[in-house]
Amino acid sequence: MANIRVVVADDHQSVRDALRAVLTTDDDIDVVGEAADGREATEQAAALRPDVLLIDVTMPGMNGFEATKAVAESYPKTRVLVITRHAEPAYVRDFLRVGASGYVLKQSPVRELLRAVHSVADGRTYVDAALTEEIAAPPGRQSQYLSPPRTVTLTPREEDVLRMASLGHSNRAIASRLGISIKTVEVHKSHAMLKLDLPDRHEVVRYAHMRGWLASSEQESST
Repeated sequence: MANIRVVVADDHQSVRDALRAVLTTDDDIDVVGEAADGREATEQAAALRPDVLLIDVTMPGMNGFEATKAVAESYPKTRVLVITRHAEPAYVRDFLRVGASGYVLKQSPVRELLRAVHSVADGRTYVDAALTEEIAAPPGRQSQYLSPPRTVTLTPREEDVLRMASLGHSNRAIASRLGISIKTVEVHKSHAMLKLDLPDRHEVVRYAHMRGWLASSEQESST
């Protein structure tokens, strides 16, 4: 069978890079295009006719909601999978109502995203496992907001990689230090940034500063 062709739409280049790195760990998925806003996403859907359009919610100009509606109406063979940090049930219902085929959270494990891509490509509707109980609950028992469905935590390896990256170490240096491949470093760093919603290196460094990683590094170097 042919690989699943995916277009990634997010207004941050670093997030698109992170999603590409995660998606390409699956041999059955090919990232064939990118978009920086909703209008470009609809243009990519028209030009490339991908199997799946992976799209963020908040983007400049035409947002993810408007783009989802447009793509679902004009190119129904392209399945739209929303990826976001917004965990409110109302968001899920609104996107499914206008034609989205799935809804997955950025803070969920990599396997959740890959499972979602495969599911919607196969013609099924997919809602992140962290949200299914909330969506299925009777109206009177649903909380108005779900924030967030799980605590965002990094695995020890993700934290090691992100910490070293924040200190300026290259992927090659991190791989050598930890005894893993460069590709594995890229995946760990990308997923950590997605989980924490860190769009670029500046935000990674700021996060590291908040965690005290930079201060502890300075203390270690001075001893």
